[in-house]
Amino acid sequence: MNVYTNIFLSIVSMLFFSACSDKNTAKEENSDLSSYLKDGSTGIKTGGVKMIEISTPKGKFKVWTKRVGNNPKMKLLLLNGGPGATHEYFECMESFLPQEGIEFIYYDQLGTGNSDNPNDPVFWDLDRYVEEVEQVRIALGLDKSNFYLLGHSWGGILASQYALKYQQNLKGLIISNMMMSAIDYDKYADTVLAKQMDPKVLARIREIEKNKDFENPEYMQLLLPNFYTKHILRLDADKWPEPVNRSFSKINQSLYVTMQGPSEFGLSGKLEKWDIKKKLPKLVVPTLSIGAEYDTMDPNHMKWIASQVKNGTYLYCPNGSHMSMYDDQDVYMKGLIKFIKDTDNTTIK
Repeated sequence: MNVYTNIFLSIVSMLFFSACSDKNTAKEENSDLSSYLKDGSTGIKTGGVKMIEISTPKGKFKVWTKRVGNNPKMKLLLLNGGPGATHEYFECMESFLPQEGIEFIYYDQLGTGNSDNPNDPVFWDLDRYVEEVEQVRIALGLDKSNFYLLGHSWGGILASQYALKYQQNLKGLIISNMMMSAIDYDKYADTVLAKQMDPKVLARIREIEKNKDFENPEYMQLLLPNFYTKHILRLDADKWPEPVNRSFSKINQSLYVTMQGPSEFGLSGKLEKWDIKKKLPKLVVPTLSIGAEYDTMDPNHMKWIASQVKNGTYLYCPNGSHMSMYDDQDVYMKGLIKFIKDTDNTTIK
């Protein structure tokens, strides 16, 4: 009888401690959530929005930022692409990062979205934008103990160029869907992507580009089904997510054409000769490069990036294109979160 009594008491004890453990876990989770949602800013609350004054060679302007969440160890600043699009297509992050406790910060670069627009192409310059990011970093209190920088597309150019000059301020770098050479990007577009297109369609696109008739509505009518929905975002155009459409509809054409050029096949603006491949070994900060099978960027090049930096990791999105945070979302977000958390738990080699 004593044996059964002991077994009964053991089971009751186990259930009691299990219940206590569950309560403690729930308390910890609630505490974490409360800390994450706490707005520690002073003065009038703005929902995390902060206008930051930046200095430029031609005066002072303000750029728009918005913080989501609060985590002193993991703060992710987002650099959108285009050039000239807005932060808005990053809104998909809200469905993934808060539940992981990762703070992230939207940011419209000068000339885009909610930020000031001086309407002067002299401001559309890579080196100037690098200094702008540094001023934003300082204003937001980001440093090597917490500062993760994600650059997508043009943002990847900006993020990598920033890291080459200011990596001592970074905890982690994410280069998303951007090759480290405009020359290699042009070559990939011409020798790989163009050859996947219907020859008749390609010939007509090339004719329009040769005539510099970029305002011709036929240009986009041909590109949308034959290029955009195959390599930019692999969904039918009428199913593109609203944040993407909203962001792209606001693109600063002056900034886009000045930096990228008017063609969708490669770069022809200020970035035409941009190439930092030989400088990649100088990057010692933990770096994640993200590539996708159907991207406008060569996924093999993206994998190669991870082998060139000192502490590189590669994330491959097998079903993704240029906007793989949407069309291969599960892989992209899990890989991004894993990189940030792994980096948070380790030190630079």
